[in-house]
Amino acid sequence: MSRKVVAGNWKMNLNYNEALSLFNSVNTISAKDVEIIVAPASIYLAEFSKCSGRVKLAAQNVSNFKSGAYTGEISAQMLNSLNVEYCIVGHSERRSYYNETDQLINQKLHLLLENNISPIFCCGEILKDREKGLHNTIIEQQLKHGLQDLTKSQLLNCIIAYEPVWAIGTGLTATAEQAQQMHSFIRDVISQLYDLETASSLSILYGGSCKPSNSAELFAKKDVNGGLIGGAALKKETFNEIIDSF
Repeated sequence: MSRKVVAGNWKMNLNYNEALSLFNSVNTISAKDVEIIVAPASIYLAEFSKCSGRVKLAAQNVSNFKSGAYTGEISAQMLNSLNVEYCIVGHSERRSYYNETDQLINQKLHLLLENNISPIFCCGEILKDREKGLHNTIIEQQLKHGLQDLTKSQLLNCIIAYEPVWAIGTGLTATAEQAQQMHSFIRDVISQLYDLETASSLSILYGGSCKPSNSAELFAKKDVNGGLIGGAALKKETFNEIIDSF
């Protein structure tokens, strides 16, 4: 049975005092049967890992190399040493702005899993592909190539996040029905790559402008197990409203 998860991706926002205040505030949220994850900027992870509470920490990115002369990069081993439990991989912004390929994303997945960190694996299509009716093909390719050579037990340590890139910051909106269709399709692809039991056990999050006004409708869908939240995660009140949507 897939678990309910709400993950907040803070991206490149908040100075230290703002971030610490928000993290401490979010740590007081009490939500029954919902796993709460927060992904602050990497420079705050060491400090936040010392704070006790129910919130679990995620990194926003990781290097695809184990170690070495890679200035500015952060390795999976470093994240593990801070007791970071999750890491976002394959986010649409990393794919778009930094030209991350499925092969590179797959390398990151393997390194994270080798270091006991659970990936939050993102997949999604851009508007052009949606308009051409290629969204299923794109998602299937991202899943097949991104998850390549992962064992069933490794996959079960992952979370998948579906991001309709065309519905993020564009003024366009994905309906709850469209989200359910894509989440169901992702589960079907996983069942073909692995098996039905594995597909049913995976948590699949919706990551396309999820906010308090649409979260309850989205989370009511059969195959939507929660959300990967962007802007709405930067305030405790809106983040809490989303968590309470289940």
